[in-house]
Formats: sequence, structure tokens, C-alpha cells
Amino acid sequence: MEKYMFVFMGDDASRLSPAEQEASMQKWFAWVDKLTKAGRYVAGEALLPGGKTIAGAKKTVTDGPFAEGKEVVGGFFVVYAKDLNEATEMARDFPDFETGGVVEIREVQKFDM
Repeated sequence: MEKYMFVFMGDDASRLSPAEQEASMQKWFAWVDKLTKAGRYVAGEALLPGGKTIAGAKKTVTDGPFAEGKEVVGGFFVVYAKDLNEATEMARDFPDFETGGVVEIREVQKFDM
């Protein structure tokens, strides 16, 4: 099994009503439970908005990251899958597709040390 990262992008969930937020969270918990019971879930976290960005040779620090609309990274999972096709199938259960969310699926590179 290889490790894959799911990077979750989408709108700010604060626009949802409290009941919609609760329903969304229940879908997330069910998905994590499904992946965990299958032995595929490694780790994951939601990310708070804001932060800092450091860029360039001068290491300029700015507030951010700030992205346009649906490009906001809201969190990530690391999962085990046999290949990219299986990881892609696993990501189809992402709860936020209904609200325009996007999942980027990337294989984690191994380094010999």
C-alpha cells in the first residue's frame, strides 16, 4: 500500500446554517469511520482560515494565504491505497462535492534515508 494525500478545497462552511453544518460534519465523521474501519485512514486535519505566507529569496512574509473562492484549502487526509485509481475511488465519498468542493489526490513520495 502507498500513501496518498487528499487536499480538500472549497468554500467557507460558515455560510451554512447550524443545522447544515451539523449534517455536513456527520457526513465527514461517517467517511472517516468508513476509511478507518477499512484500515485506510492514516491522518487528517481541518485547517483554520488565515495564516502567513513566506515567499521568494528575500523570504517576504505576508498575511494569507488568500485564494479566490473555491481554491481555499480547508484540510487534508492521508490514506493508504494500492494505487492512484483506488485512491481516486476512495475520494469519491468526499462530503463537500454537493457544495462545490474539490479533492486533489496526490501520492506521497518516499525517500530512501
